[in-house]
Formats: sequence, C-alpha cells, structure tokens
Amino acid sequence: MYHVLTKNTTVTDHNRNLLVETIRSITEILIWGDQNDSSVFDFFLEKNMFVFFLNILRQKSGRYVCVQLLQTLNILFENISHETSLYYLLSNNYVNSIIVHKFDFSDEEIMAYYISFLKTLSLKLNNHTVHFFYNEHTNDFALYTEAIKFFNHPESMVRIAVRTITLNVYKVSLDNQPMLHYIRDKTAVPYFSNLVWFIGSHVIELDNCVQTDEEHRNRGKLSDLVAEHLDHLHYLNDILIINCEFLNDVLTDHLLNRLFLPLYVYSLVNQDKGGERPKISLQVSLYLLSQVFLIIHYAPLVNSLAEVILNGDLSVFSSKVEQDIQKNTTKSSIRCFIKPTETLERSLEINKQKGKKRVQKRPNYKNVGEEDEEERGSDDTHDDFDKTKGTEASSKGIRTSSENEEIEMVIMERCKLSELSISAVTEQNTTDEEKSAAASGSDITNWNRPFLDMVYNALDCAEDDYYALFVLCLLYAMSHNKG
Repeated sequence: MYHVLTKNTTVTDHNRNLLVETIRSITEILIWGDQNDSSVFDFFLEKNMFVFFLNILRQKSGRYVCVQLLQTLNILFENISHETSLYYLLSNNYVNSIIVHKFDFSDEEIMAYYISFLKTLSLKLNNHTVHFFYNEHTNDFALYTEAIKFFNHPESMVRIAVRTITLNVYKVSLDNQPMLHYIRDKTAVPYFSNLVWFIGSHVIELDNCVQTDEEHRNRGKLSDLVAEHLDHLHYLNDILIINCEFLNDVLTDHLLNRLFLPLYVYSLVNQDKGGERPKISLQVSLYLLSQVFLIIHYAPLVNSLAEVILNGDLSVFSSKVEQDIQKNTTKSSIRCFIKPTETLERSLEINKQKGKKRVQKRPNYKNVGEEDEEERGSDDTHDDFDKTKGTEASSKGIRTSSENEEIEMVIMERCKLSELSISAVTEQNTTDEEKSAAASGSDITNWNRPFLDMVYNALDCAEDDYYALFVLCLLYAMSHNKG
C-alpha cells in the first residue's frame, strides 16, 4: 500500500479510484494493527504516511476523493482504542492541517463527513491528547475554533455536532488553565454573543409564526421552532452545569443582558408596537420564560432572572434608556438585544491576529488599567465591538483573578442596590390596599413590582393557561435554586 502511494503522488482521473481504495486498505490495516500488532503503526509513522493523505487532499482532486478521505479518517479515529496508536496518528500536526483545510462546505456530503470527523476527534479529547490540538505557544485551537463557526448552520445535524464538540472541549478545559484562558479570552465573547443573537432571532421567528398563523396551517414549522428553542436551552444548561466559573460568568452575562431581559422580559412590560426595540407577544414570552425556568438549573442565572421579575425596576426599560442606547456609538450596551457588529468567523480571526500579551477587551467587561489607557487617548478600530461604556453605571463588578490579569466583570445588579433595598423594606410594611392605590397612580419608571402583580393576577385567573404555566414554572425554579 505504501508503494502504491509513492508511485501515485499526483491524483488523476485514472488513479483516483486506486488511491481511494489504497487509503481504505491502509485504514483497515491500521485498525487491525491497533488491536493486534503495534509494528503496523511503527511503519506508518516511520514512512510518514499521513503526508500522502494531506497531499492528496491539497490537490483539490474533486469531491469524490474528499468525501472518501474524510469518511476513511472518521472510521479510523472512531475505531482506534489504544492511546499509543492515537498519539501516532496525532503527531506531527497533520490532523490539524486537515481540520483547517478549505473544504467546499457548500457540498452537503463533505460538510456532513467533516463535522462528523471533528466530533469524533473531540470524543478523543482528554488531559493527554488535548496538547495535540491546543497549541499553547501559537495560541491556536483549530478543532474548537473551526467547529464553532458552524454553530448556526442550516442543518440541525451540524448544529448538534457543534454543541457536542464544544461541550467536550469545555469539560477538558477544566483541568487545563492555559486552554481555559484561551477559550475565555479569545473565543467566549464572540461565540456567546453570536449564539445569543442566533437564539433570539429564532425566538422572533417563532413569534412571527404564532402571530401570522391564525388558521394553524404552519403547525409543523411552529413545532420545529419550539423544539429548536428547547434544544438551545438544554445546550445552555449543559454548558452551565459543567461549572466552569469563567465560562459561566460570560454566558450568564450575555444571556441575562442580551437575551432574557431585553427580549423576553421587556416584552412582558411593553407590548406597544412602536419603538425600535424588538418585542415578542405576551403569550410567547410567558411560554419561553417558563421553559427557561424549567430547563436551566444554574442558580446564579435563575435567581437573577427571578429577582428582576419579582423585584425589578422598570426604569431599565424606559424610553430614556432606549435613547441612551441609540446614542451609544459602540452599539453595544447592557440589556440590549442587538446583532454583533462582527461575524463569529471575523471576530475569531481578529483575536487570532492580536498579540499574545495584549489583553482583549470584551463587551460588558472592564480590564484593569483600561480607564488609564482611554485617558491617554488610545484607540483601536478593531475594538469597537468590544468596548461597552454604559455597563459600569448600571451594574456592579464581580472580580475574578488569574495568573496574568485581573478582570472586573460587570453582571446585572442582583437587587443589592440601596434603592432597591429601601423599596423592598417599604413594600413589606405596606398593606395590599396601599400597594394597589400606589400602583394605580405611579409612573412606570418608579420602583414597583409589576411582575409580582402579574403573578398575583395569574393565581386569581387560573383559567389563563399561559399565566398559570409561567407562575408554576417560576415557583418551581425558586424552590430548586435556593440561595
């Protein structure tokens, strides 16, 4: 088989079938050698036979050869059981070269085998093999960064594979601090911001389907959209329960301030058709929030969301805040459902080009020393998406420390502001009659508990299924996320 490859280094119409069959045979022999004779892998490594695979791929020899090669590699890595054999295959960085190869992803079959190949590789990740994929010196992690580029692929199979790959990567990163810092500093914000926008866009599409389908003709499409949203929530919960503090902080911040509050909750308090902020119908919002409370079990996120619903200040949704957001030249403000200014692929490329020692600025985060740098008048055109000037005024920082930097994270306030405390104490000493009287004459921007009133109304009007479902889910979440 080796001599066949050496005599056919150039792919032609006459020898392509021969080369494909040769690669298949080599794969079968390698799988047999993994289980029976280690000298097979010694020969494979000695002759550097992976180079032939890569050279065939780089010749752009047509979809047939690409599909067969990807299929063969997938079978090979799926069936390798010994770590020593796996090390042989992963050595010399040839696998990473195949990962970053520019395939024709418009071909559905190539796309399917490629993402399946990445998924198979991710299942082989552990504390020993991860070093073959994550290069600390070059600050590169092709298996992860190439996979997440397909997070919004039209095919659900591809999206599911991407979720599996990311979860496998996050689990391994818990025991690898350099890799964890790379994921957090270089990829977390671009990935989560684009993911949140993708989820929110699905929600708006779901709502449009509900509003325009008066005769229930699109029930199948609606069912698919609801199922997709539930899949998103389960995926988010799977990330959060890995319990990686760095990632959870970033993801919680984006979910609360870029999706749940500005889209789901805002739609509960403002059903006016005017305004530039996107909104969904009351029934859809209640239903989706119910699913959030039922599926997501990460206490800091659930508790923060419940606190806004029960104790929230509606001034964060006032017209003044909307005007401030519109005036913000960075187009990236807290509690705003807005499309990222860069695509995920573009953001990853920008971050890859940045120097290793340069501290990345991120939305809703403030790096230590950033204020001094701004006072000196420094400016970076690539950081427009990352700067967020409006977050400090409306949030408190939560500090996390690492070996090289301190990061002040800005997460939504958790009802610890003094005004909120005063409001809560005042309300505890107020009768129901006084509350009702005050509510009827108060402005929407005053401190009040409109959502709590909604809960009371729902309990009184149990015939409304949407309200009743929401209340039950909220109570369920509160009872299972204490503290």
